[in-house]
Amino acid sequence: MKLSELMANYEPDPNYEGWVTNDDYVLAIDTAPGTDKATNESDYAVVEMGISGLDSQMNPVTQDKQYIRSGQNTMKTGTQRSFTISGDRYVGDEAQDFCLSHKMKYGTGNGVVTNFVYFNILNGKGEKGQVSIIVNSDGSGNAGESSAVDIEFKKIGSNPTEYTYSPTATPSAIEY
Repeated sequence: MKLSELMANYEPDPNYEGWVTNDDYVLAIDTAPGTDKATNESDYAVVEMGISGLDSQMNPVTQDKQYIRSGQNTMKTGTQRSFTISGDRYVGDEAQDFCLSHKMKYGTGNGVVTNFVYFNILNGKGEKGQVSIIVNSDGSGNAGESSAVDIEFKKIGSNPTEYTYSPTATPSAIEY
């Protein structure tokens, strides 16, 4: 499902206030990265079909030092954004088919990098950036069970930038 198709049923309210569930977050990926023409975010594939878990982690990077008379100090030196998705394999889903393609499963370096947007469907606010796709499992399970998948997306390059969903978004180049 394209992001524009999903969002046709929603109108984010930038002033939304209230409880949020995990179902209120959208992760969408560019399934045509590296092409000459920047892909419009509304054409990104939504990561949702067969997905039962989306774990969004910030993973702070810290450095601990001991100083004379002031003792132990911890300084945050960065953040490694990551997403882990788990669920059941659904052949024909654009996001899963892209992530589980031979090129992604066995690729390295820039060959497994793609653009993403991640935002709250209620207020439209989130982030966009680039991630490396890391396939941990492309189908596992016991006889008679659904085939399970486990895929990680880890930030690469500069930190993600702020993003606000707009149904009229224009293509935006992300620096490599």
